[in-house]
Amino acid sequence: MSDSTVKSIVIWAFVATAIAMLSAPTIVVLGASFTAGNIITFPPDGLSLKWYASIAQATDLRQAFVRSVIVATICTLIAIPVGTLAGIALVKYRVRFARSIQIYLLLPFTIPLIGSGIGMMLVFGKIGILGSLWPVGIACCVINLPFMIWAVTASASNLSPDLELAAANCGAPPLQRFLYITLPAVLPGVITGSLLMFILALNEFLVSLLLVDARIVTLPVQIYNSIRSIITPDLAAISVVFIVCAGLVIMLLDRLVGLDVFLKSK
Repeated sequence: MSDSTVKSIVIWAFVATAIAMLSAPTIVVLGASFTAGNIITFPPDGLSLKWYASIAQATDLRQAFVRSVIVATICTLIAIPVGTLAGIALVKYRVRFARSIQIYLLLPFTIPLIGSGIGMMLVFGKIGILGSLWPVGIACCVINLPFMIWAVTASASNLSPDLELAAANCGAPPLQRFLYITLPAVLPGVITGSLLMFILALNEFLVSLLLVDARIVTLPVQIYNSIRSIITPDLAAISVVFIVCAGLVIMLLDRLVGLDVFLKSK
């Protein structure tokens, strides 16, 4: 057996192991959600869709899911203009301390979420806006905004300055140049960042736990409150719904801009 064949076997063995490790939790949850029994187990105790019917009829879960969608929508609507303009500015203009700003954008990933959540809870509580959904959307945007900025900068870095210069020489005003040249060029990054911001906010748990009360819990918090007593198969079914939502976002991302653009933004 040649050395190249041995290397290929070893590499594919590592790849297969990694795929199996990453897929195992999803497979277990998927199988447990179809169990016909009354306790969560894998392999499933028979096959049934009753737990999906159960979550479809659960009013509290539906309301919590709608709240999570509202939070994710607020987060995305804020992130689109802020992240787009910030990403373009970091690429196109000589911003003072640009390197420091890029390092500062890493803070949400270096500071524990519990610290960020407590800080925002104190700030929002001080100005008296706790107990609403829109502060949760703002908090999710603050935490995940670097993803939006990185996606836009990845697209903006491919924009040739000669295009805007040519448009300026033809008499196009700044706003027209932005709308017809800059914005279309960075649109793949905007779409990528928007979808990512939406799914991250939809799944946000810790910050939501600190900023909501018992009346307006989001779906991740609702799930957490449920598992504190007992883990039932309907929670596995909810988890599958989240996985499907993430899968649909990835499919939409691939259809709209291509996964290669998303991967370059990371």
